Amino acid sequence: MRAPARAPDNRERPMKIVIGTGNALRGGLGAAMLALSLALTPIAGPAYARAAPESFADLVDQVSNSVVNITTSTTVAAPTNGVPNFPPGSPFEDLFRDFGLPGENGGDGPARPRRSNALGSGFVISEDGYIVTNNHVIEGADEIEIEFFSGKRLDAKLIGTDPKTDIALLKVTSDTPLPFVKFGNSDKVRVGDWVMAMGNPLGQGFSASAGIISARNRELSGSYDDYLQTDAAINRGNSGGPLFDMQGEVVGVNTAILSPNGGSIGIGFSMASNVVSKVVDQLKEYGETRRGWLGVKIQDVTPDMAEAMGLPKPEGALISEVPDGPAKEAGIKAGDVITSFDGGEVNSTRDLVKRVADAPVGEKVRVTVLRDGAPVTLLVTLGRRELAEGEKPPKAVEAPQEVERDMLGLTVTPLTDALRSEMGLTKETEGLIIKSLDESSEAYGKGLRAGDLITEAGQTPVSTVEGFEAQIKAAKDGGRKSILLLIRRGGEPRFVALPVD
Repeated sequence: MRAPARAPDNRERPMKIVIGTGNALRGGLGAAMLALSLALTPIAGPAYARAAPESFADLVDQVSNSVVNITTSTTVAAPTNGVPNFPPGSPFEDLFRDFGLPGENGGDGPARPRRSNALGSGFVISEDGYIVTNNHVIEGADEIEIEFFSGKRLDAKLIGTDPKTDIALLKVTSDTPLPFVKFGNSDKVRVGDWVMAMGNPLGQGFSASAGIISARNRELSGSYDDYLQTDAAINRGNSGGPLFDMQGEVVGVNTAILSPNGGSIGIGFSMASNVVSKVVDQLKEYGETRRGWLGVKIQDVTPDMAEAMGLPKPEGALISEVPDGPAKEAGIKAGDVITSFDGGEVNSTRDLVKRVADAPVGEKVRVTVLRDGAPVTLLVTLGRRELAEGEKPPKAVEAPQEVERDMLGLTVTPLTDALRSEMGLTKETEGLIIKSLDESSEAYGKGLRAGDLITEAGQTPVSTVEGFEAQIKAAKDGGRKSILLLIRRGGEPRFVALPVD
């Protein structure tokens, strides 16, 4: 029996709100902690459960040869002047200078770059050596080595990465065909189904853990997130490893954990295989992703927005802006609510983002919108998102000092040419600036702030306080409880519904 390999380093994916860390430093676990509190609710009614498997041993035997350990090596730059970047005045500055720890020749010489290793997991998806792992496992690596269950080691080259889903595709060259596993259909996985995770936890070598699917469709921090949550033990070093169903098919890629102590507490997240497989196909074909691009800015429809717009229910994706691009060319307008894309229903912005991303670049798709309460279907030729990204937003809007009026808990003032020039706005820009607002008002509670620019009220452009008042009166006369405002902050638009009573 081989002694388990001990990891010189492990790291886990940065998870902003979920874990609250940046990248764990190479050379240490370095994870910030997040305390959790859980409320337990009793469940009424009968429960029906399928018996647990008698053993997972057959499943382990079936798939283990396709699971790999991944070791990466990176050159880390030496600290400036041989001293780490401690805050100015820190006592550690003097300590390192006095003892010369980072330098050479007793601390007198300059520090040299050093090599740093990190560990992760992955799995083989084809007999010719394609391997899937997490992007954060191999990010910045100079060298990537793959260790198979048999102990065989091969160098790998990077084919492509997708940071948005944290997926990377590697390739090794082998003299013999490699055992591999297939992707399963993650849409068919149910909460309560048994699953098994495999990988290289904490650098201890090949390991298996089992549990159930705890939840589906979890969102963490990305536009394309679709995570399966599981209580199968996932620890540092499991990143990039497979989550298997009971048929031995991969239904998820183990990516992140939620933990107050850096170890598994039964809340792990695996990117759904139906997302991963599409990314992998594009990486294999192009070496990069090619996602569809509609060219709109969108937000979810809230109940008060639906009431203000006269919609039957708060569903769809509300368009807050249509810059130059495919949607504008097809005739889509700000204020439209997208309810269908390429034949599929759109219930939320998340639905639309995923459908557009999966649609082929350069092809025409049917988009149905609600406009003035009636459905309108348009043909849109999609662009490519990767080429459209990276544009800088306009200069942030600052609160001016001009004529003002109070309404809806807001103090507003009209734009002037001098203000447009000061704020970096075009001469064509029209609207009202929020100079101040009552912090106890509904507007403040919904996120409006001084300096925001109101460009529409009741889906009608407004540039004067009189016009704003007229739209408020029209909403009241029409029996509306709310009025829909289009707000811009730093060039970014969003709709907000405010009560008119």
